[in-house]
Amino acid sequence: MTASTTAPFTADDHRARMERAARTAAGAGLAGLLVAPGPDLVWLTGYAPTATTERLTLLVLVPGQDPVLVVPTLEAPDAAKAVGAPALTLRDWTDGKDPYAATADLLRGAGGPDVSFGISDNAWSLHLLALQKALPTAAYASLTEALPMLRAVKDATELDLLAAAGAAADAAFEEIRSVAFGGRRESEVAADLAALLRRFGHSQVDFTIVASGPNGANPHHEAGDRVIERGDMVVLDFGGLKDGYGSDTSRTVHVGEPTDEERRVHDLVREAQEAGFAAVRPGVACQEVDRAARAVITGAGYGEYFIHRTGHGIGVTTHEPPYMIEGEEQPLVPGMCFSVEPGVYLPGRFGVRIEDIVTVTESGGRRLNDTTRELVTVD
Repeated sequence: MTASTTAPFTADDHRARMERAARTAAGAGLAGLLVAPGPDLVWLTGYAPTATTERLTLLVLVPGQDPVLVVPTLEAPDAAKAVGAPALTLRDWTDGKDPYAATADLLRGAGGPDVSFGISDNAWSLHLLALQKALPTAAYASLTEALPMLRAVKDATELDLLAAAGAAADAAFEEIRSVAFGGRRESEVAADLAALLRRFGHSQVDFTIVASGPNGANPHHEAGDRVIERGDMVVLDFGGLKDGYGSDTSRTVHVGEPTDEERRVHDLVREAQEAGFAAVRPGVACQEVDRAARAVITGAGYGEYFIHRTGHGIGVTTHEPPYMIEGEEQPLVPGMCFSVEPGVYLPGRFGVRIEDIVTVTESGGRRLNDTTRELVTVD
């Protein structure tokens, strides 16, 4: 990773994000936010350390105070180049000093001794335990738990970047359809997919699932040495980051002509995916998207073979809140982006999954993937 994202955001954009995050934290009863290196830090500041080490790097956001980035002195020059750096105060520390005492000093004025802070899910336990020791009366909550919608609603530029990433993934699928599948290893087709994603502008490829035949019944199968055979269903699920924003799409293809049952199961999943998409509109709870897709599959007698949630959010990472799953009552808001990806997985036989990224509009939903959802045959 580089020291900043490639997305076209300005210092003012990042300043506004940090201010909004601090206000949102206050509204949730938090005294502030502690943001470790990872997607939240990139989104808020544009800064992605070139290496994650045991040295503390932490963005401190306290309502009414200027944002402060606690950073090792040796990393400070790169931090100062981040897009959002003009909106930050850098507090650097050298080896041999105690960064936790310095961070605790920043937090003591945030509303008294018995306060709660939101902290990044991916913060090292080493750092959290040291902060607890330095400020023992404070409490801490994960950002996903405390502010699950922090990055969920995208602005117009973010939506454009996500649409471009989706279009690049679509282009990769259109190309892979002409590649030979039969007689080749899954890993070889996966390498073709990764190369296509990069050719169409992805700087980072996060996954290229190629799950053939019985391997398709494992939703997170890793492409391996199995030789794809004529007559196989093949689940393709692939994505990564283009200009700092994610793509993620799934299509299921068949090597040669499918059987009637294979076509019927694929049609069922396609119908379920359409039902999930049709349920997308402002104000509807996330769980309703899952319910709509799941009802189709359950009604056809395959409910026990749909073994995962219907969707997950996407943005500067390929998996983030919100999640389309039973029990998630967060209402959909225009600008949210997430996958709709029902599937049926028949152990020892085959699987089918169809996935689009969808964004919520004022009147419903808009797909960011446009390749055919019909069953495609390949050689």
